[in-house]
Amino acid sequence: MEQLVRVREVYDNGTAQVVCVRESACSGDCHKCSGCGAAKETILLTADNPIGAGVGDLVNVRSETGPVLKAAVVLYMMPLVLFFAGYAAGAALGLSGGVFGSLAFVLSVILIVMYDRHIAKKDNTIYTITGYAADTLLKSKKRG
Repeated sequence: MEQLVRVREVYDNGTAQVVCVRESACSGDCHKCSGCGAAKETILLTADNPIGAGVGDLVNVRSETGPVLKAAVVLYMMPLVLFFAGYAAGAALGLSGGVFGSLAFVLSVILIVMYDRHIAKKDNTIYTITGYAADTLLKSKKRG
């Protein structure tokens, strides 16, 4: 996954603090749909800085997609799978499948919260500055 960010601070160890402005899920085009009220979120990240970007530079930052996809699977698939498994178990026992499915769904939400806290403690996502934004804009203009 690649994002456009601005370098806020440069460190001696070859890393830099960058500022990422995360738009809302609808890409921030609120004027097109009369506004959704979603606020922009500013996130500070530490990224490897192999290109030697300086403070104020607009750069591209790349992160691994594996952890993001894994989190998406856990977030969206676990509740669905556990609900249907609970429903099937309840029905197989001759009890209310809906009640067992609902309990399994609640269990999945608890497990997701625990997983989220575990991931937040590890913070193993690695960000790398891959180039200057001006280089990316020039390449896209040459293609067009």
